[in-house]
Amino acid sequence: MTISKYLAPLALALGLAACQAQNDESEDSQSGPAAEEPTPTGQPEGGDDPAPVSILRPDIAPPELPEVPLEPLEVTIGFPEASMELDEQAVSKLEGVLESEQLASGATIVLRSHTDSEGSDKGNMRASEKRGGLVRDWLVERGIEPGRIRVIAFGEQNPVAPNALPDGSPNSKGRALNRRVEIAVVPVPEETVPETPSEASAEAEG
Repeated sequence: MTISKYLAPLALALGLAACQAQNDESEDSQSGPAAEEPTPTGQPEGGDDPAPVSILRPDIAPPELPEVPLEPLEVTIGFPEASMELDEQAVSKLEGVLESEQLASGATIVLRSHTDSEGSDKGNMRASEKRGGLVRDWLVERGIEPGRIRVIAFGEQNPVAPNALPDGSPNSKGRALNRRVEIAVVPVPEETVPETPSEASAEAEG
């Protein structure tokens, strides 16, 4: 009877000690070193920014830009001395026309010839025809096909300056400006032929 009295408290104490030991081990395992956070895969460990990635596909060629058409070339050949010859300034301008891209493209050449108001209408018309012919012949002698050149004679009809002053006297400066041949070199636009469906499909397959 006396032994049983002491065994029960002893067994209880041993059970409590065992439970306490298990709790300590569980806390130690939970309080271990924290797991290292993984390094983000989108950025190098050194901290440098990643290299930019191109979104362009190398197998796709960039679209071809359309060619810019040439602008018309306009040059005025003057006859300030009322002569029927080309002076040095006129020849210099004609040489510039001869070397222009517009002329090399096979463009049409239009010569609009004008005179001042001195003399008769018929006389001025003949003078404008002759001066236009001088410019035409100069170009033809240097290899331009005559069929590309068109001469239009206006006589005194389209002055760019007054032929007379307000008091009615002749305006020599204005008349010198009116004696002129206007050159217009107009490039011919290239015609684009649309592809047929068969041609387009053949290029796609190729």
